Amino acid sequence: MAPQIRPLTPELQKVAIEQLKEDPARLEADLLAFRTWIEQQPHLNPRTEDQYLVAFLRGCKYSLERAKSKIDQFYTLKTKYPEYFRVNSTTEGKFREIHRTGAIIYLPTPLYENGPRIGIWRMGLVPVEKYNMLECMQVAQAIQEIAILEDDYANINGIVFIMDMKGATAGHLFQMTPSMAKKFTVFSEEALPLRLKAQHFINTIAGFEQMFNMFKPMMSKKMQSRLFVHGNKMDLLTEQIPLKYLPAEYGGENGSVPEIVAAWEKKLDEYSGFFKDSVNYGTDESLRPGKPIDFEGLFGIEGSFRKLNVD
Repeated sequence: MAPQIRPLTPELQKVAIEQLKEDPARLEADLLAFRTWIEQQPHLNPRTEDQYLVAFLRGCKYSLERAKSKIDQFYTLKTKYPEYFRVNSTTEGKFREIHRTGAIIYLPTPLYENGPRIGIWRMGLVPVEKYNMLECMQVAQAIQEIAILEDDYANINGIVFIMDMKGATAGHLFQMTPSMAKKFTVFSEEALPLRLKAQHFINTIAGFEQMFNMFKPMMSKKMQSRLFVHGNKMDLLTEQIPLKYLPAEYGGENGSVPEIVAAWEKKLDEYSGFFKDSVNYGTDESLRPGKPIDFEGLFGIEGSFRKLNVD
């Protein structure tokens, strides 16, 4: 049976073949090998739709071993730290209130029309006395997970992310503890199939540099090389992301925040059942073959979450 996967545009298919090592003639066999391994893991119960699994293969450039590790860690971390990584509802009050601020959005047109998806987090739009970091991250996690399933630009070309700190305060910064930052860094690098191609910081505030220098060593050298701090110099940002690809609020042409939020409100409604169902997927550490994971020992602030052993 042919894989149930959206056909890519010719431009994206070319990138998938040349950069991600995708072979359309082998796609069915690659998915079968991946699914067969999953079915043999007593502790692992992930979603196994073709479109979902191909995101992990693409995110790992068709290395089956890396895809095994990534999907295992994806569900391991969701199960162990649900308050960080599992979204169960996209309709409850605080989730929608945060989303409606327009603080966390993916822009409709990718960079250079066919490049990475562009995401923006405007930290200062969310009142620090009303909402905490984990509540904001729930919105970001939901958008990411929807992108895994339906955003071919994000899956093939990755994501370019802008953290705009205009209006933010020290209170926003201090919500991100070292332990929290470590978990999000590990999830982003070792579990999420979407590849972060660049992270830009603009309108940075007092205290940011000290925080940045504390968290940066938690990241891999590759990820550190993709961090760009622009201070309040918008021209440095637009050298890498031309103004037309930013939303109207920045003087660009890539949608307006109210329009983007309204479109995503409908999408979040459509996915409400998907997220309610997420409680049915995860890992059961009591069934994991071999030694159990020592989370406290492996997931400390100083060290990193070592890659899981997969067969």
